[in-house]
Amino acid sequence: MNAPQAPKTVTSLSNATVKAVRALHMRKEREESGLFLAEGLKIVIEAIDCGHAPRILMYGRDAADHPMLQKASQACLKAGGEVIEVNREILEKVSRRDNPQAVVGVFKQVYAPLSAIVPESAPCWVAMQAVRDPGNLGTVIRTADAAGCGGVILVGDCVDPYSVEGVRATMGSIFAVKIAKASVAEFLAWRETWPGSVIGTLLTATVDHRSADYVKPSLILMGNEQQGLPPELAAACDVNVKIPMRGRADSLNLSVATGIMIYTVTG
Repeated sequence: MNAPQAPKTVTSLSNATVKAVRALHMRKEREESGLFLAEGLKIVIEAIDCGHAPRILMYGRDAADHPMLQKASQACLKAGGEVIEVNREILEKVSRRDNPQAVVGVFKQVYAPLSAIVPESAPCWVAMQAVRDPGNLGTVIRTADAAGCGGVILVGDCVDPYSVEGVRATMGSIFAVKIAKASVAEFLAWRETWPGSVIGTLLTATVDHRSADYVKPSLILMGNEQQGLPPELAAACDVNVKIPMRGRADSLNLSVATGIMIYTVTG
């Protein structure tokens, strides 16, 4: 077996690897390559601890002597990846930030098929229909991780959970939470086999979210930011509930509402 390659230094924005990493800001490139960006040494180490070694690891000189960078570099090289020291200009261009993280990792996307979901393995699961905002989706993934949910299922045409903005919002939970995706038809067929409660949220519902009976494992189904749940999905729920609005605001941010539901159901 050949020894792992040592890290190399790149200073040109025209370098092929640098250009490929920068292109991962585009959804088309992420879908074609099956890769995505994660920024920050802490998140990279969390990924490694969850069993995900980076395919490419870029770091600035300021991070070169950090002990955790050595761990990240070894994991990347052991997995056959590429470790590159780059200058600040490259980090800024890759991150599209004036104050970039000193470490950037490129990882393989992972989606679980619906058939691989074991409902009884967790007390609560979350399904998001046509969510549009990457920050909302990333925050839901982070909250699902914090609450011990089994995973997040993306239903219909959802924003990419592996977008740079979405991954940032997960704060590393993208590596810890099972993510599946399905069409509405696929989800409705699969939902028929769910052994516990399927719970929808509707502004027009009459049942308070705190008073409903939830049978575990529970599956929370949330609609998108503007329209909420469409009729066909609301009809597929065992119970539809509402979160009361007591002030002037007539609705909640989607990720906040989902967080309330997750902790209500999990108790």
